Amino acid sequence: MNQLDIPAVITNLPEVLAFIGKHLDEVGCSTSDRYKIEVAAEEVFTNISSYAYNPEVGSASVRVEILNDPITVEISFIDNGVKYDPLARPDPNTSLSAKERKRGGLGIFMTKKFMDDVNYEYKDGQNILTLKKTV
Repeated sequence: MNQLDIPAVITNLPEVLAFIGKHLDEVGCSTSDRYKIEVAAEEVFTNISSYAYNPEVGSASVRVEILNDPITVEISFIDNGVKYDPLARPDPNTSLSAKERKRGGLGIFMTKKFMDDVNYEYKDGQNILTLKKTV
């Protein structure tokens, strides 16, 4: 397992994606799976940066673990911000037009669609959102 500890500010998104990308390169991740993982990771880190500590700035940890047989990438985002379970929110009604739909929720909806498993837990004062994708 490898971990990146970084201030949760949107300007650090490229560093987060590069950290994850390095591990995806190591396992020969396909372009399609890499895109899905990067979109999901961008969504999660952007939400932490925007809402977890607002208006303050806190830190986030990104952990990447590669599981074998089958090769699975597990990415955990950890923060000490406001307790928030993004999975508790109902999925948006995608049959409605963008104007008819309530604002928000589309990013986490896409994350759930792109990943094989998304899990949230609140433990020891920390939000932990874990993404899993078999590559």
